[in-house]
Amino acid sequence: MCLAVPMMVRSTNGFMSTCEAMGIKREVSLFMLQDEQIAPGDFVLVHVGYAIQKVSPTDALSSWELFDEILAANA
Repeated sequence: MCLAVPMMVRSTNGFMSTCEAMGIKREVSLFMLQDEQIAPGDFVLVHVGYAIQKVSPTDALSSWELFDEILAANA
């Protein structure tokens, strides 16, 4: 099973970006989204260091709510 995590783009530099989720920052490649306009404030799904899809803020929040439910159920 693969898991992609929604993250907010904080800055971009060519095909690289700094993204943040839950206070954690990561360097993320935007190479797979060359045809998308990605700007700071956008949300992307990140899998193994690559942004694989641009998502809405609502979808990103919904994903994090589901992750929180799963973690709470396993606590």
